[in-house]
Amino acid sequence: MTVPNTPPDPTRADADAVPDATPNPFAPPPPAPDAGTPPTGLAVAPSPGPKLLERLLPELRIGAGTVLACIVVGLVMAGLWVWLAPKVPLVVDGDRILYADPEGEQRAGADAVFVLIGLGAGILTALGAFLITRRRGGGIAVALGLVVGGLLGSVGAWRLGRWLGPSDNLIAEARRVGNGGHFDASIDLGAMGALVVWPMVAMVVLLALSAAFGKREQDPPPYWAGPYGQLPQTPEAPAAPESPAVPEAPTAPAVGGEQPVSDGAARPGDRGPG
Repeated sequence: MTVPNTPPDPTRADADAVPDATPNPFAPPPPAPDAGTPPTGLAVAPSPGPKLLERLLPELRIGAGTVLACIVVGLVMAGLWVWLAPKVPLVVDGDRILYADPEGEQRAGADAVFVLIGLGAGILTALGAFLITRRRGGGIAVALGLVVGGLLGSVGAWRLGRWLGPSDNLIAEARRVGNGGHFDASIDLGAMGALVVWPMVAMVVLLALSAAFGKREQDPPPYWAGPYGQLPQTPEAPAAPESPAVPEAPTAPAVGGEQPVSDGAARPGDRGPG
């Protein structure tokens, strides 16, 4: 027997319709997520690999191009060094090989010529790299390319100049010229510090050019200015609401051929009161 005024038992549809109701025990279990599919509601962060590669590719191209350009300049530097460096004259005296000018400074002159050519190569490569990459604002790739390329160009010019210059086999040269003959010794560097002149000069010139003529960043607006450098606008006072228009009173219809009176002025032909 049911007690009077007792509410009926909730049905399954009523339990599903109420959001805060107790979970339906008769509802089927949710499907298990796959191993390769992320669960619903969790955001998967995009992999930074492709974006990072897209950013690095232009920098790598610029750095590699700078290194290759420096190596080409190094080949030219080797030919200039062989052509301009003073030679060390030697003379064959019996079974001995002697300096034809014992007090000569040809060895130091060869180092000085190499330093001067490296100085010019550093200025040339830094100026060219700055002019080519000026619009994009330079970058660390240009500086690294000049350092690595300048060092490789100097080492290549030194090794190639030794190969292109006179032979370093003194005994074979002495036998070729015979007793009393003269020949030139091979050119070489006495101070290995000359190899770093090119990259050092290139870095100094690049920094000077970037500081004087480099791409400038826009200065931030002053602290008292609004966004985008505009003065802050003071809020205007709200305008007073307009009063609603009062509708005109309707005019009474004319009776007996009389015209309706719109104002208090009397007109000819109008009847007086009474």
